[in-house]
Amino acid sequence: MKIRQWAFVAALGLCAATSAWAGDYKVGEIEIDDLWVRASAPGQVNGAGYMEIDNDAKTADRLVSVTSDAAERIELHTVETENGVARMRHLPDGIAVPADGEVKLAPGGYHVMFLKLKQPFAEGAEVPATLTFQNAGQVAVKFKVKPIGHNAGMQHHGGHMKH
Repeated sequence: MKIRQWAFVAALGLCAATSAWAGDYKVGEIEIDDLWVRASAPGQVNGAGYMEIDNDAKTADRLVSVTSDAAERIELHTVETENGVARMRHLPDGIAVPADGEVKLAPGGYHVMFLKLKQPFAEGAEVPATLTFQNAGQVAVKFKVKPIGHNAGMQHHGGHMKH
């Protein structure tokens, strides 16, 4: 009997640890998963952040801003390819999140641009930030700092990127 009780407690602990490890954040009907940035290369002054946003609401929302003490300025960007050249473009109105839909911020597409980092992103660290949605409101999050070469979700556009 004691073994069964211990196994049940262990199973509960594993479930709690798994959900905490997932790093999910929620505000209103918006859920944010898999937040990450790459570690900074020597001399690198900017960094890009990525995540998945899932909107379970019946109305669309919009990620309108991101704030963090990690950089002097933070902007929402996308990458557009024109004549074989990929260029980053600032999105002053934010990123639309469709009703009952999702948006992925990934290399080669939408991303959070950390401009003029106050200190390099160190592999294994976390970067605290606050996301602001037009309808759902604000949520405090942490971006995990992945290795410099991390390319999860990379969308190849070919050509060269200018910023």
